[in-house]
Amino acid sequence: MESKQVEEDDGPPPGYQSILPSPQPPSSPLKLPPEPPPPTAPPPQPPPTTLTPTTKTTPSEIAQMVCGSCHRLLKYPPGAGQVQCSCCQTVNFVLEAHQVGQVKCGSCTVLLMYPYGASQVRCSSCQHVTEIGAHNRRPPWSVQQGQPLPGPNPCY
Repeated sequence: MESKQVEEDDGPPPGYQSILPSPQPPSSPLKLPPEPPPPTAPPPQPPPTTLTPTTKTTPSEIAQMVCGSCHRLLKYPPGAGQVQCSCCQTVNFVLEAHQVGQVKCGSCTVLLMYPYGASQVRCSSCQHVTEIGAHNRRPPWSVQQGQPLPGPNPCY
């Protein structure tokens, strides 16, 4: 004899309950916190300070150099002897064309400019120190551009 078992549906397993959505309270307008003001741009940095201009310039004349510390581009009136960087406050000495020497870095071959007459120069890209000698010395920038060297200064 075979007995037939009839599966009876006893409902959901213990602990299982269907969750009905709860009635929603009447909707009211949402109150959002006030929006913060849009971020403001940082205050503009003042242009580099020229410490010792030696000539008067018109507004259209401007010279440029790279700061020796932070490598930002500095603009200043031609004839200035020193320029203070508005970013890092470093005082940079302005060299005239006849006072600037050039040499290629002995490691990465980038063209370096240095005070003419220096015995060595450190590369700002790779930090290699290049000795300056007769084998790699170039004439001052002014001579390369076809300008004569200035005569001796009677003030010195």
